[in-house]
Amino acid sequence: MSETPPPGPPVIGVSIIVPTYCEAQNIPVLFERLAAAMAGIAWEMIVVDDDSPDGTAGVAFALAQSDPRIRCLRRVNRMGLAGAAIEGFLSSSAPYVALIDGDLQHDETILPAMFAALSAGKPNLAIATRTAPSGSIESGFTPGRQRLSDLGAWVFRKASGQAIADPMSGFFMIRREIVARIAARMSPDGFKPLVDILLAEGAALRVVELPYVFRPRLAGESKLSAQVGLDFLGLLAHHASGGVLPSRFVLFALIGGLGLFVHLGVLKALLTVWGPDSFAASQLIATLTAMTSNFLLNNEITYRSTRYRGLNKLAGLALFAVVCGVGVVANIDVASWMFAVERVWWVAGFSGALVSLVWNYAVSSAFVWRRRRA
Repeated sequence: MSETPPPGPPVIGVSIIVPTYCEAQNIPVLFERLAAAMAGIAWEMIVVDDDSPDGTAGVAFALAQSDPRIRCLRRVNRMGLAGAAIEGFLSSSAPYVALIDGDLQHDETILPAMFAALSAGKPNLAIATRTAPSGSIESGFTPGRQRLSDLGAWVFRKASGQAIADPMSGFFMIRREIVARIAARMSPDGFKPLVDILLAEGAALRVVELPYVFRPRLAGESKLSAQVGLDFLGLLAHHASGGVLPSRFVLFALIGGLGLFVHLGVLKALLTVWGPDSFAASQLIATLTAMTSNFLLNNEITYRSTRYRGLNKLAGLALFAVVCGVGVVANIDVASWMFAVERVWWVAGFSGALVSLVWNYAVSSAFVWRRRRA
């Protein structure tokens, strides 16, 4: 007769995913707060760290030596909140997963209420909202951040038709089976995985929103800026195209369109000052100006997680110029061939521009801003 094995640790009910970058000071504090808040619930904290130079992963690993409720995934040559969240979700075997920032601005004490709401069986997504009537955002948001968040929420509701008060929230809990099913359709770029989930699942989600007080930041890097708004637009286009257009490609194309206006504006200004005989020189300066503006904007927005810093920007700009030069040749060749076949100028021009855009995006992603620590 075999012996009954001794009881093991309780089966994890919820995995709390914490994407981090340079938040070593916050990890012990957050873990203590979660331990207090989650008393009576089987839980774990999964730190997903983007190889922080301040040793965030080391702090998490040290805590894990003495407490099995915390573990850490250290990502190397991969950066970005959304990607970290997806990897954290997929590393869990718990029925529920939650996402919370490591900057201590989210109120961990509402996690049990979120867990209870989902465990009751009706909702399958619980969102911690900063904008519900009984909630507060005054202590943690600057006026600029508040306006950006409100604008994003308004655009989301108009575009999706979903009556979500705070779709820009970075604090939520969801059934793991849902994110496991849609993970391949989610974008690893950007800062708003909740928006991605809402757009991917739509009416299949049964949402409950719980208000909380948004705290001031203590340490770490802020993840909210004007870039979040652009990432949001990229996600909308990505889902509107049925996933055909990567959200990063949308940002690259938008910046390329802006570069066209920069080019034309500089060209017109120089021709006005120097006269029509200076067209060749003016065109060259306008081209270089637009190319530089495109590089700088893509460096700070489209490829922010692998951006060039300091003097390295000069090397990145030179490489980007080479890429764009090949794209220009491809543009001219394709456009000339199309015009010879169709004799429709705008079809030829559009075809050449499209080939150039796709080429520039693909090669920029693979070589100029390849996954590397800047």
